[in-house]
Amino acid sequence: MSAAVFDGNTLAATIKAQTAERVRALNDVGMNVRLDAVLVGDPSAGAIFAQSQEKRCRELGITYHLHALPSDAAQQDICGSIRRLSDNADVTGILLNLPLPDGIDTPAAKYCIDPYKDIEGVNPVNIGMLFYDCPIMAPCTATAVLEILRHIGCTVRGLHAVVVGMGTVTGRPMALNLMQQDATVTACNVYTKNLIEHTRRADLLIAAAGVPGLISAEHVKPGAIVIDVGINRVPVGPGSVRTRIVGDVRFDEVREVAGVITPVPGGVGPVTVAVVLRAATEAAARRRDPRRIPG
Repeated sequence: MSAAVFDGNTLAATIKAQTAERVRALNDVGMNVRLDAVLVGDPSAGAIFAQSQEKRCRELGITYHLHALPSDAAQQDICGSIRRLSDNADVTGILLNLPLPDGIDTPAAKYCIDPYKDIEGVNPVNIGMLFYDCPIMAPCTATAVLEILRHIGCTVRGLHAVVVGMGTVTGRPMALNLMQQDATVTACNVYTKNLIEHTRRADLLIAAAGVPGLISAEHVKPGAIVIDVGINRVPVGPGSVRTRIVGDVRFDEVREVAGVITPVPGGVGPVTVAVVLRAATEAAARRRDPRRIPG
């Protein structure tokens, strides 16, 4: 029997509706939710980013501003721009579009984001606080995966979870989150020897390695929950310049083995976007709360 295919768009719509209601409630007490995005690179690409991000924010009543810097911007210019936004009381949330150009110290740039305005949870302060299970703003993609698991009624405690991919954005935060929920976690990567021996034991398999089609049907335990976080662009055909988006999981064959599977696109992606917008609202609401850490 084929796996149940999770519809990320439906859950995303629910989260966005709740967020819009929260934004209206904040506006009613005189609090504006404002998201400022920083993008370093091609101005034409910046315009596309701005249109997409602004549209999503406008739908929920969130004010949006894009700060576009040239691709040759120096480290001090990028960090200076982020620090000014962090110090600006009118700015309630900050989003740093990645990747940054070669030669830029990305962790240093992330560290310039006020942890209380860090809506994607990428500041090393928030990553570090995750170790103690109390980040101010949690990493957004890992949070989206947890939302999906809750939505499908998955109780993580006691499960054997395998996370493939140990990147700082998703893999490592995801492994920490699952450990904190009492799962037995195996952390793997593309260099793991005999990867299939680990993934075949997983009740919950999370693919976040950034390798198209890495996980095949033979990697999956029958009935397992398979969450595909990979977003990869591949040619639509041999020699084609056109591309399509695929995940780390070979969807068509794995869905014949798994119990639940998330598609790419339409799975984790839309939920992550909704979680980021919700985090922008939470960041605005927390402006009234006392700070728990210096910074």
